[in-house]
Amino acid sequence: MQKKIQIHSLEETKQLAEKLALFVKPGYLITMLGDLGAGKTTFTKYLGQALGVKKTINSPTFTILKEYQGKFPIYHIDAYRLEGMEQDLGLEDIVEGDGLCIVEWPSFLEYCLPKERIEIEIRRSSEEGRDVYIRVIGDKYAAIEENML
Repeated sequence: MQKKIQIHSLEETKQLAEKLALFVKPGYLITMLGDLGAGKTTFTKYLGQALGVKKTINSPTFTILKEYQGKFPIYHIDAYRLEGMEQDLGLEDIVEGDGLCIVEWPSFLEYCLPKERIEIEIRRSSEEGRDVYIRVIGDKYAAIEENML
């Protein structure tokens, strides 16, 4: 099931992230899709804040992975620089581990990602507006499907 949500400001982006934070748990996977500058990292920052992260969440583009501590560990992976790479990076333990794993540009890591996930796609609709598509894949995420979609 998929739901389209229109947001028109950073405040609405924050509110959507805060709502999602009520339902995510350790062991969950969120994949973030969208063009450069669409708002994937901004959404991730607000989600982290809602989960108690005190540090500033920013793009891990040059380090691939950043770890933050909130209510539980949050692993933020930016796979943009991994296009065409298919070597084992040992990410399976992180993706299916003790925290929430958020992956930007998941198409470059599909070979090691589980099929079950929360998929969020952000598309620009105007200068500040965004269309956010939330898709839940798998029974593991039933609470999110029931409460957000």
